[in-house]
Amino acid sequence: MSAYTALTAAGYRAQVRDRTTLFFTFAFPLIFLVVFGLVFRGQAVEESGLSYLSYTAAGVLSWGIANAAVFGISFTLMQWRTDDILRLIRMSPTPLSAVIGSRYVIALAVGTVQSLLFVGVAMLPLFGLEPASGWPLLIPVLILGITTFLLLGVIIGSFANTPESVAAVANFLMLPMAFLSGSFFPLDSMPSWLQKVSLVMPLRYLNDAVSYALAGRGELSDVWVGCAGLAVFAVVFGAFAVKTFRWTRSS
Repeated sequence: MSAYTALTAAGYRAQVRDRTTLFFTFAFPLIFLVVFGLVFRGQAVEESGLSYLSYTAAGVLSWGIANAAVFGISFTLMQWRTDDILRLIRMSPTPLSAVIGSRYVIALAVGTVQSLLFVGVAMLPLFGLEPASGWPLLIPVLILGITTFLLLGVIIGSFANTPESVAAVANFLMLPMAFLSGSFFPLDSMPSWLQKVSLVMPLRYLNDAVSYALAGRGELSDVWVGCAGLAVFAVVFGAFAVKTFRWTRSS
């Protein structure tokens, strides 16, 4: 427990001291919200008749949460392995669960602040988002989403050995996924074959569940399907992460 507490405190200090990380974690998703909100203000998606904001706000929030979870732990694991911190931790009684668990707590805290800040800005009169009555469902959905993408970040952080490679691999996965899963562009407007392709992407399930909980778009079943999909991906990513985790560059 003392090792877990120490790792969590160290991770928190590193998080708040890095201004670049803070900017891209909290301000970057808001920039997308402002840009899309102003460009498509008052417009509706033709296929559904719902406002574009009902798609954009939920999608950008999902992408921001997922992005922060992936990048946060992948960069940390890469840096700790490069600096031999993970090797020193391995020589102590500290288990792998404490290493990942400490970052998990930080990811949950970051996701909470991200969500409150994002929804607060989206509810301003300029954008006019009105959270749906099912907004409490956001809590389990976002927890599952953070869990899933944090485990994906563990995999990336175990393979990548430089900041450049972490950024390249994470962006290679997250940016196409954002567009193909409906974060920036409504899936209803995409060809049916692209909608089917999105079913193999975890961000699609997070988007669908958040869309219903936050904006009331879709059906309640989207939340349960989204949670089930995220849970499946979490199990798969978790098993792969444990098998591929490296304490050092060689093992």
